[in-house]
Amino acid sequence: MHKKILAFLAALFLFACNEHEASAPANKKSSIMTQAERPKLVVGIVVDQMRWDYLSYFDSEFGDNGFRRLLKEGFSFNSTMINYVPTVTAAGHAHVYTGSIPAISGIAGNNFYIGENKAYCVGDSTVSTVGNGSAKAGKMSPQNLRVTTVTDAVKLAQNFKNKTIGISLKDRAAILPAGHAANAAYWFDPDSGIFITSTFYMDSLPQWVNDFNKANKQAKPIAYTPKGNSIVADMAIAALQNESLGKSAHTDFLTISFSSTDYIGHKFGVRSENLREAYRELDKDLARIFNALDAQAGRGNYLLFLTADHGAPHTPSDMQAHKIHAKDLDADSLFQNARNALNERYKNPNLLRNMIYGRYYLNHEEIQKAGLKLEDVKKFLCDFLQQDSSVAYAIDYERIHEMNIPEVIKTKVINGYYKGRSGDICTLFQPGFYCRKKSSNYDGCNHHSWNVYDSHIPLVFMGWHIPQGGTDRESYITDIAPTICALLGIQRPNGSVGKALEFK
Repeated sequence: MHKKILAFLAALFLFACNEHEASAPANKKSSIMTQAERPKLVVGIVVDQMRWDYLSYFDSEFGDNGFRRLLKEGFSFNSTMINYVPTVTAAGHAHVYTGSIPAISGIAGNNFYIGENKAYCVGDSTVSTVGNGSAKAGKMSPQNLRVTTVTDAVKLAQNFKNKTIGISLKDRAAILPAGHAANAAYWFDPDSGIFITSTFYMDSLPQWVNDFNKANKQAKPIAYTPKGNSIVADMAIAALQNESLGKSAHTDFLTISFSSTDYIGHKFGVRSENLREAYRELDKDLARIFNALDAQAGRGNYLLFLTADHGAPHTPSDMQAHKIHAKDLDADSLFQNARNALNERYKNPNLLRNMIYGRYYLNHEEIQKAGLKLEDVKKFLCDFLQQDSSVAYAIDYERIHEMNIPEVIKTKVINGYYKGRSGDICTLFQPGFYCRKKSSNYDGCNHHSWNVYDSHIPLVFMGWHIPQGGTDRESYITDIAPTICALLGIQRPNGSVGKALEFK
């Protein structure tokens, strides 16, 4: 009798467990993914200078297998914003992949100062060109990036057994997404018309890259044409196939950045026929990449996202033609005016070192040598700059907490400030006022502001474990890397400040 009772209780217990399991939501999954549950491949796509509204504005140019497929099968975060200034290429690519901000990552812009020396974001004098490119073009690495990337995180989670490859026309758009531990980053050298890399990654190009370069060497400049994006797509597909990405037991990572949209937007403007053609052709390039991914890894077996590094404003002349307030400011004149004012006040023409993205870099060494107080010089310059009606705020970074600035703008300025690299004073211009060098060959637009035209970017996920849909809940560029990490069940990059997004 005792054994029968125990058997009955055991059966009752098993029945209760099965009933509980059956009543659980069918789609409920553990928040920790095992290696077997990870996708075969993660693909990150950044479209340089892509405004969020281009998804709808250029829709008539799209076929069914590029952007439309992305939106039909994927999940779109329609209110993704950049939460720092300046909004530029290096910062955008870095913070898509780190989940961080310039204040932590050190990527304060495309160009900045490290101490008293001007630096390029990925410049590295200790490395050399690999490939038959020009000597200067290959002296690049991620040494100035002070934090890890999501690509590094995927490497760390798998004991560095997977492959990570970054590809772009621009060196910074290949290097910063690929991270520190990448197998390779390849960028295009316009002087030689081929893809190159640096000794940071390898001592010689793989044979497949040499073969690709031989078959696709460009005799004419391509950056300002749709061909620039198409050759990046060709190179990405070649990397996918020749490196067998998505074919191993580990999750590989491929980063792709399309730069020609940025070059064309700068030169011709955001409403130009040149840009319309660029997006029509980019849509075809995306379709080719999606088809290659389907064939390589299998539909649904790869996780893909598409976003942008920054947006862009409408050309001032176009806005003015329709009686909308806008103005084009000459960066060279603004800098010279500030230098002249300092010279007139202190009788020293060397107190101001440079201005980049509306940031003023004072010459601390010269100020100290002249026996001046840095605080006095900064206050004088802020007061002078604030007199210009085009300037909304002239901000001493070290005193920003004392200033009466809307909190949302103040936060973006603080997030974008890396001490020693970002300069001393930040100017924010009135909405519709754009600052650029008139001496450049650009007739289109410029960017780097906090305003929505520069900071509202697309963000669409597609593929592995991604439901179809979208949301207008606000999200940020810093949320992208944490979301990838949450989906893969791995630790976030070490400078990450974003949150994992919910697909609902």
